[in-house]
Amino acid sequence: MRLMTIAIALATLPWVATAAPSWQNISAESGRRIELDRSTLKRTGNVVEAQSRVTLDRELIDNRTGTPYKIIEAITRYDCSTRSARTIKRIYRQTDKDTIREEDIAGAELPVRSGTLDDRVLREVCRPPKEGAAELAEKANEAATQLQQANEALLKKELAKTEKPPAVKTAETSSSAPLPSIRPNLKAAMEGKPAAEQQAPAPVEAPPPAASKAPPTINVPSGTTQVVRNNAPAPRPTPRPAAKAPAPAQGGYMLELVRAEPATKPPVKWSYEGAGAPENWARIDPRNALCASGQRQSPIDIRDGIKVDLEPIRFDYRASTFRIVDDGHSVNVTVGDSSFSLTGKTYDLEQIVFRRPGETRVNGQRYEMSAQLMHRATDGSQAVVEILFERGTEHPQIQTLWNHLPLEKQAPVQPPKAVLEPARLLPESGHYYTFMGSLSTPPCTEGVLWIVMKQPIQVSDDQVRIFSRLYRNNARPVQATGDRLIKESR
Repeated sequence: MRLMTIAIALATLPWVATAAPSWQNISAESGRRIELDRSTLKRTGNVVEAQSRVTLDRELIDNRTGTPYKIIEAITRYDCSTRSARTIKRIYRQTDKDTIREEDIAGAELPVRSGTLDDRVLREVCRPPKEGAAELAEKANEAATQLQQANEALLKKELAKTEKPPAVKTAETSSSAPLPSIRPNLKAAMEGKPAAEQQAPAPVEAPPPAASKAPPTINVPSGTTQVVRNNAPAPRPTPRPAAKAPAPAQGGYMLELVRAEPATKPPVKWSYEGAGAPENWARIDPRNALCASGQRQSPIDIRDGIKVDLEPIRFDYRASTFRIVDDGHSVNVTVGDSSFSLTGKTYDLEQIVFRRPGETRVNGQRYEMSAQLMHRATDGSQAVVEILFERGTEHPQIQTLWNHLPLEKQAPVQPPKAVLEPARLLPESGHYYTFMGSLSTPPCTEGVLWIVMKQPIQVSDDQVRIFSRLYRNNARPVQATGDRLIKESR
C-alpha cells in the first residue's frame, strides 16, 4: 500500500510542477532578439496580458547594481482596441536562470508607437487565433472542388459554341428505301446491260466550279427522285477568340493575389543637416512638436545670470567598466552605478553623450566640444550635467574612451578590463549655471534640469580631431531663452 502511494505521488509530480517558459522568437535585429512566451497570454475582451523579453548579444551594466545583464523580461498589458500598453513588471537577468533584479512598474497606460518593441509584441498578441490544420485542410479541399467545377462548366460552354451544325437535307425520297446512287455502274456497262437497268450512279463530288461556269447537267433515269446537293464548300465560321482561363478568386483559396504596392520613399530621420536638420524636427514627426513650439528649449546662450550662493552638488560618481556605442547621432557611453544629489533629490547617471561643438554657449562663446551626462531620478524627472571642453592638454579619461571607439555604428563595444572614472571628467571648481530646459534631441521633452559647469576641462587637438572624424557637427542651434531664470554660483 505504501509503495502504491509513493508511485501515485511520483506520477503526479510532472503535472504539479510549474512549466518552464516557452519562448518564441518574433523578431531578430542587429544586437538583439525579441521573444514572446505564448503560454502566459491572458485575454480579457480586448485586453491581453503577455510576458515578453529582449535578449541582447552583448551585456549591459545595470545602473543600480553595477552587474552586467543580457536579458530584460517584461509583463505588459496590451489594449488591442486602443493600441496602448502598460508595463507591470520588469526582470533583469544575466542568463535564463540568473536574475539580477526585479522591479514593479506603477506607470500609466501609454499609446504604443509604431516600430517599437511593444508594437511588435502587440501585433503578435492581438492577432486573431489561427485556425487548426484540419479546418484549413477542409476549407482548402472545398475551395479546390468549387474551382474545378467552375472550370468544367466553363469548358463545356465553350465547346458547345464551337460544334458544327448538323447537315440539312433539301429533298427526301418518297419512300423509306435508301436513295439510289447516280454513280455509273461500270460492271453493268461492260456486260452490255441497257442504261435503264443500270443502277443509278451516286452523285459525283467534284471540285467547286468557277464562278463564271454554269453547273453541269446530269441526266437522271426516270422513276427516281432527284437529290440536289450543293458541293460548294461551306463558308468557314468566323474564328472565335480563345476561351480565357478563369481568373483566380480574389479572396484566394490556395494562394492569395498580392498586388505590388508602389514604391515609397524611406522616412526622413532626424539628424543635424539636410532634410532631417533641427529646423525640420517638428515636421518629420508630430511627436516632436515641442521642438518647434516649446518655450523652455535647450541649448541656450547663457547671459545675465543671477549670481547667488547655489547649493553644492554632491557627486557620487564611481569607477566602473563601460559600454560605448556610436548610435548614429553621437558617441554614447553607459557606466555603472553613479549619481548626484541636489535639493534633496538623487539623480542616477544613465549615459554620457558627446557634442561638437559644445551645445551651450556662455556669453556668446561656443566651446570646442562638450560632454552631457544624462541623469534620471526615481520619479522620472531628468537632469543634464554639461561639461564644456577647450583645447589644451590630453585628457586621460577621454583617451580611454577613444581607444575603444566602435568600428561600426550601432555595434556596441564593452571592453572587459578598461575602467572609466566619471568623477575625473568633472572640473576642479564646483561652480555652475542652472536653468530649466529640455532634451536637445527629439522629442525635445521639457522640464529638464540643466547644470552647466562654469569651468571647462581641457582636451588635446588630436582628441578633438578624432571625434570630428565621426561628427563634425552634432549640436543643436541655441534656442530662445525667453523669460527663463538663470542662476549661477558666485
